[in-house]
This record gives sequence, C-alpha cells and structure tokens, in this order.
Amino acid sequence: MAIQEGDKLPAATLHTMRDGKPTPISTDDLFAAKKVVVFAVPGAFTPTCSQAHLPGFVVNADAIKAKGVDDIICLSVNDAFVMGAWGDNANAEELTMVGDGNGDFTKAVGLEMDGSGFGLGSRSQRYAMIVDDGVVTKLSVEAPGKFEVSSAEAILAAL
Repeated sequence: MAIQEGDKLPAATLHTMRDGKPTPISTDDLFAAKKVVVFAVPGAFTPTCSQAHLPGFVVNADAIKAKGVDDIICLSVNDAFVMGAWGDNANAEELTMVGDGNGDFTKAVGLEMDGSGFGLGSRSQRYAMIVDDGVVTKLSVEAPGKFEVSSAEAILAAL
C-alpha cells in the first residue's frame, strides 16, 4: 500500500553527489525539522522528466522556497552519478538531486512501478509530495502516462 497524507516517511538511506562522489544521506537528514517538496520521476534524462517535470521545478524554485520550503528534492531510482549529471545538465543547483539506486525508499513508500516493458526495470511512479518534519502533508501521484498533478505549478498552488 502506498504512503498516505498524514503518514511519516520511512527511514531509508539515499545518495547525493558531494565533492564529486556519491554520499549517503538519511531521510532524517533530508526531512527532520524541515518543510520539503519532493518530486519523483521514473528516470533521469527521459522525455517528460527532462522536458517538463525537472525544468518546472528549476524555474519555480524561488517561488516555492518563498512559500517557506527549506528544500526541493528531485528523486529517482537512478544512481547518484546520474542524478548529479542530470542536475548539472538542467542547471538545477537550487534543488537537491537524490538517487534511490536500489529503489529501497521507493518500495518503502509503495510508489514503485514496473518499467521493464521499456527496459527500465523497477522505477518510481511520477509523484510530488510536501513533507513537513518527515510527515507527508500533500501527496499527488500521477496516473500512468500522465503529467498533471505533480508539476511544480500544481505543488506551488498547494503550498
């Protein structure tokens, strides 16, 4: 069952690039005592993710943070190297690019999808959430093949 609004995020270790190398980061480090927007994508460098989802958060980062958000996290079941390169490519320096390489966090929140038909294996569904001190206060999961409720504009309106 997928995580719901009002639920606390599960403990997990994710990875981000720091000083040119993948660095573990816990969900406590990412979410404790902070208001955070997380958006998850099926894959870095894939069409909708690269042409619409990530760019929307890059463009709207200042407006989102002006609503009291401490951090904006882009999460994908990719490794930290790929997430770092994708963030660099998209000028996403205002975002924290996080890899869930083994999909452990994605499985724990119940938002995995089977992308093996596209050669992607197990990936994350497309979603966005607002997290306040580790508790999900807003969760917007896209229907398969859609990009509507998890956009930066939709999350900005929800803030």
